[in-house]
Amino acid sequence: MMDLRILFPALLLVFGLATVFAQTPAPDQVCESKNGTNCEECLKNVSCLWCITTKTCITYPVRTILPPHSVCPLNDARWGLCWMNFQILIITLAVLGGVIIIAFFICLFCCCKCENFGSKRFEAKMQRQAEKTRTKQEERKAEMKQRHEEIRKKYGLSGQNPYSRFA
Repeated sequence: MMDLRILFPALLLVFGLATVFAQTPAPDQVCESKNGTNCEECLKNVSCLWCITTKTCITYPVRTILPPHSVCPLNDARWGLCWMNFQILIITLAVLGGVIIIAFFICLFCCCKCENFGSKRFEAKMQRQAEKTRTKQEERKAEMKQRHEEIRKKYGLSGQNPYSRFA
């Protein structure tokens, strides 16, 4: 028997898509049927474009990114909002996009700069610690050498080590 965990979401998807396609009429019919209405009624459907000069509701020409001047001039076209013309909408979105891109690059630059500053500071700290360790090690070596010399003097072994020529 088929697993219900797979069957249930598949059935929900099929019924959901069937419901959506059954309720959505063709967009050409929806927009053109609202020609005698006002801008608010026309723009309830996002695929519609309202032209103020001709007071017509038309389907947004998606093949061209911007509606051509022959359909409706940009400053008379309304899409999404009745109080904002299409030209201002495009300019506003372009400015907002530019600000977001510039802000992104500024943040990226600042983060890289701060990261490099932090790594340089970290490297300097590590060098100081290594230098400190090196000096302590040299001091200990000198102390050990001095102690060995004192022990040699104490026992009269201050002469040259006979095994030194093998080293």
